[in-house]
Amino acid sequence: MTRNFFVICCSGQHRWRAVLLIVWAAVCILVQCMRPAFSEVRIKDITDIQGIRDNQLIGYGLVVGLRGTGDSLNNSIFTRQSLIGMLERLGVNTQNQAQNLQTKDIAAVMVTANLPAFAHSGETIDVTVSAMGDATDLTGGTLLVTPLLGADGRVYAVAQGSLVTGAIQAAGANASFTQGVPTVGRITNGAIVERSVSFKLASEKTPKLELRNPDFTTAMRISRVIDERLGPGIATVDDPRTITLDLKGRNVVSDLAEIEDLRVQPSTPAVVVVDEATGTIVMGANVRISTVAIDEGNITVTVKNTPVVSQPNPLAGGTTVATSQTSISVKKDRGKKMDIVHGNISLQQLVSSLNSLGVAPHDMISILQAIKAAGALQARLVVQ
Repeated sequence: MTRNFFVICCSGQHRWRAVLLIVWAAVCILVQCMRPAFSEVRIKDITDIQGIRDNQLIGYGLVVGLRGTGDSLNNSIFTRQSLIGMLERLGVNTQNQAQNLQTKDIAAVMVTANLPAFAHSGETIDVTVSAMGDATDLTGGTLLVTPLLGADGRVYAVAQGSLVTGAIQAAGANASFTQGVPTVGRITNGAIVERSVSFKLASEKTPKLELRNPDFTTAMRISRVIDERLGPGIATVDDPRTITLDLKGRNVVSDLAEIEDLRVQPSTPAVVVVDEATGTIVMGANVRISTVAIDEGNITVTVKNTPVVSQPNPLAGGTTVATSQTSISVKKDRGKKMDIVHGNISLQQLVSSLNSLGVAPHDMISILQAIKAAGALQARLVVQ
């Protein structure tokens, strides 16, 4: 049998030095493999560049081509006036016959859209169309030319096109079924940008990064990573949300592209979010509790109504009356023995300790609130 060996042809001190180098390299590789890859995120995923944002647009228009599911002109006066005004602009005089307009195939709508940053003239954006009057369904309708205005009253886009609601309706003699909202539709690429919002990023001498979740620790970590890559004094933390970049005359676009790919480990606060309506509990990774003893029991209340007939005496002249007798019983189920949840445990251990009590999510919400009231929950409790 042939065997292959790796031989280190060294002797004495050089041999031990080679062995130590190999061991050190193995340890470094092992530490790198054990390091959680998800602990660090890109700066672009947790920050925004100040000044780069969407702008909201709004407009008023008409949807035509509905199958008798539009506005009632007698109830929706604004729809009637808009229809008359549109026909007059197209050369059709209906002033003398305004009261005779009885169509149900038209609806007044509000059109909304978001104008992205750096959108230029000629690009298209999506729009949302919502009914204003008593229209019951906008499916299959067509939005007529509608100017979309910004907060400054200027026209930034013009919308037009066929609506898609995605709603399903079915009706029978005595029942009906509706899935979705048929009075709200969407037009993909339904608006053409006419004017862009002026913002010259390349001319910014000190751009600012804004954290989506303000935190001093995360801001300082971002500042240190940027200074290590681009040089000291580049990033300055102004507050938990804002980091100012002094690029010292460098190319803003290329530097921001390099900064966005840098990775940091964000620091998250200890928060417990509770939704009482759905029984949902979400805990952060840094949630800790002090040592506390917990006991949980269930109380069942039963209310029973028993019908009783009250019969009067033969000579009393009264009437027979049917009444009910109510009885209430309270049963307290025996829970488990009191459990002790030790302090300074991890999130997984905390969840396991609470699950060991065998309680439902809604009962667990009450337990968390009681732990917070006792001062043992070292986290912020948010109840929605």
